[in-house]
Amino acid sequence: MKKWLLFSCSYALAFTASAQKTLIGFTASNSEKQVEWEKTFDAQIQAEDLDAWMKFLTAHPHHVGSPQGKANATYMVNLFQQWGYQAELATYSVLFPTPKTRVLELLGDKPYKAKLEEPAIPGDPYTAQKSEQLPTYNAFSADGDVTAPLVFVNRGVPDDYDELAKRGIDVKGKIVIAKYGGSWRGIKPKVAYEHGAIGCIIYSDPADDGYVQGDVYPKGAFRPKDGAQRGSVMDMPVYPGDPLTPGVGSTPTAKRLDRSEVKTIMKIPVLPISYEDALPLLQSLEGDVVPAAWRGGLPLTYHLGPSKAPVHLKLQFNWDLKPLYNVVAKLPGTEMPNEWVIRGNHHDAWVNGAEDPVSGLVAEMAEAKALGELYKKGYRPKRTIVYCAWDGEEPALLGSTEWAEDHQAELQQKAVAYINSDGNGRGFIGASGSHTLEPFFNQVLDDVVDPQTGVSVKERRYAKDIVAANRDARQKMFGNKTIKLGALGAGSDYSPFIQHLGIASMNLGFGGEDEAGVYHSIYDNYTHYTRFGDPGFQYGVALAKTAGRVTLRLANADVLPFDFSAFYKTVADYTAEVKKLLDDKRTDVQLKKDLAEKKLFVLASDPQKKYTETANDSLPPYLNFSPLDNSLLQLKENTVAFAALYGNATQLPAETQKTLNDLLFKAERSLTTTKGLPRRPWYRHTIYAPGFYTGYGVKTLPQIREGIEQGAYGEAQDGIDTVAKALEAYNAYLTKAILLLRKSS
Repeated sequence: MKKWLLFSCSYALAFTASAQKTLIGFTASNSEKQVEWEKTFDAQIQAEDLDAWMKFLTAHPHHVGSPQGKANATYMVNLFQQWGYQAELATYSVLFPTPKTRVLELLGDKPYKAKLEEPAIPGDPYTAQKSEQLPTYNAFSADGDVTAPLVFVNRGVPDDYDELAKRGIDVKGKIVIAKYGGSWRGIKPKVAYEHGAIGCIIYSDPADDGYVQGDVYPKGAFRPKDGAQRGSVMDMPVYPGDPLTPGVGSTPTAKRLDRSEVKTIMKIPVLPISYEDALPLLQSLEGDVVPAAWRGGLPLTYHLGPSKAPVHLKLQFNWDLKPLYNVVAKLPGTEMPNEWVIRGNHHDAWVNGAEDPVSGLVAEMAEAKALGELYKKGYRPKRTIVYCAWDGEEPALLGSTEWAEDHQAELQQKAVAYINSDGNGRGFIGASGSHTLEPFFNQVLDDVVDPQTGVSVKERRYAKDIVAANRDARQKMFGNKTIKLGALGAGSDYSPFIQHLGIASMNLGFGGEDEAGVYHSIYDNYTHYTRFGDPGFQYGVALAKTAGRVTLRLANADVLPFDFSAFYKTVADYTAEVKKLLDDKRTDVQLKKDLAEKKLFVLASDPQKKYTETANDSLPPYLNFSPLDNSLLQLKENTVAFAALYGNATQLPAETQKTLNDLLFKAERSLTTTKGLPRRPWYRHTIYAPGFYTGYGVKTLPQIREGIEQGAYGEAQDGIDTVAKALEAYNAYLTKAILLLRKSS
């Protein structure tokens, strides 16, 4: 007890001292005021509110175009208005296909017709809402009726097809079956089509989220045998949003493409299934045993195929336009109303969607309500705060993309930053985003208490990271508790803001101790979430306090808390990575040539069966990195100069601060290019993009990195020059800021 009291007192003193420090971007006196308001803000956030809102919002399935989807949006608009916001529905009409025919059957001597059904669970009323639920399907699959032998392709990513080619297996004219995981689901049919497959089946293997991980629902949290993962397979690495209106908002006057002109709809039929339905299909496969890394958790020997018996897959869809209902709520700023801090989370789900997305949405609502209470008590943000609840995220980031495209000119002038969340659960803070926000975000993490341990959420995350690190990494981490922001790829509503419009963005949430294996199924509902996701909504409250501080401090800072040193270090690291990637590829190609000449390759599953590695690749050329190196050198000098002057920026006259702030938040815009990335011009950011063959996964310095990976060295060299020019423009913003600070001081 004495030790506990000593720890509590020590922590209380440390936390008080932390609260008294000067906040980045604030004067000392304004820091003190801000911290006091944040204490009041915290007191307004109640777990009971999050619980009540989740019960309403997940009461029924609420996918795009559903009655509950519109009811939820109207409910939130009414709440925001009660809390003092200028709130409205922003509506758009978008393409959203739903299934009308789904057939999957194994023919031959041991026929099997897939159930394609998720049964209700006794005691869980949400799972029994059959008439309201979307069936298990992949949105933006092609219509199709195909019959062919089956081939197992592991995760269905390019490397898996390279492995199949080494073993003499061709998927041309076949139907492929792939495990979920390893990439975004839309990559699997995309790569299958590129290799000649005529259909694609994706199943949830129990090794990933079923009984291998733990007891299945309802006894435990994990996916039951007949659970399946819905989801979109639209080719969003090309562009997200309504596929009929790329680059423009899907308004009544927008010019729409004919569906035959759309490049992002899959070219072959695609269907997700459960591991119960997958078992007979996998048992039908013949041929070699799969590599060890490909094996799953089903009670069978996994074979590559092809199957002797053919598989029949038939899919037809209703290709309808459906209404979207975005909730947009504004609290005008008093001093800089034309500078916007935007906070968002989506509200649509594939079914009831308690974890994805309502767990994050109710935390956002708690922030908004608490801020409304502060407003009643006299708090006035300097900048306008915009709270958004997006519709249509699940099919294709529809709501956020259409709104951002519709308002892009205004957003490029006004948007300071976009702060996103999605699902949330018990565990550790995780965040990705623009690296200019990294030091600012770390200061926020110092000031939020972890509800389970009583230390700061930063301290808890640091403890997790240092325990998980290897010996060498751990040595570097001692004494350095900075939490690195990850880089933003794709998968949620930040994408149109950062990657299309060049608006500094963040995505954050808690997790890691929330048992979950019911993603995009009927079992992701209030009953499951309150048992396994975040009992008591403690981490929903923690997310509201964390994201709320990010939003409030950005809205009220005297000088925006952007740090360019963190950005420089990150881009310098990315540059070193792509240089090493090129060197490693050159070494690898030479090694393959040497080994192929000696015919030293054998199949691990059959040492007597030799095969020769293809050795036709040319050695990669040397690329000229000097333009990028020179831009980085200038950026390093500018970041040092700016850091030395930034400390006095809060003392500048208001008009000078306004000019400085405008330079700071618009600097990110200069990292975009009007021509965009090769074959996908919608993605304009030169530093961050989703991978063309990873989907969710980020590719940093994407044109350079993917050019090297794909052997398109001319594109890689062009990418080096493009990034160098973007950094030159970025340096110009910094130079102006430095000159302004020097002149004013």
